[in-house]
Amino acid sequence: MSSDEETFRRLAIELRILEGTADAIQSRASLVNSALTELVVASMTLEGLEKEKTDAPLFVPIGGGSYIEAKLGTEDKVVVSIGAGVAVERTLKEAKDTVSGRIAELEKTRTTLEQQLRQVIGKIQDNRAQLQELSAKLSEREKAAGV
Repeated sequence: MSSDEETFRRLAIELRILEGTADAIQSRASLVNSALTELVVASMTLEGLEKEKTDAPLFVPIGGGSYIEAKLGTEDKVVVSIGAGVAVERTLKEAKDTVSGRIAELEKTRTTLEQQLRQVIGKIQDNRAQLQELSAKLSEREKAAGV
């Protein structure tokens, strides 16, 4: 096997690996975007809650586009998840700060993933160009050899 054929095989394998990496990064970015959307909605809800008074009527989402009517017990207490299925009671300000911090973290993560994806896509494009060149070179060599 010639050096060009070996390079061709190596680039083809590397290309498959890079494409898998790009898919994984895109999946992670999709998860981050979903989490960001959820946190932005939570932030907007907390902002709206700030303007409400005790016993204000609310529609609470229960999933599947369904809601129940409820009354606001207190406008300054919010239960916030801290991870691993654990939630704690916080003041409205603390809850807003927590959500804002999570949004900032996820935006940084999204930016990092976007940079990684751009790098991987650039490498994929480079590999494809090299593969095309090598393919043409190997085809010419086969024609010249009369194969």
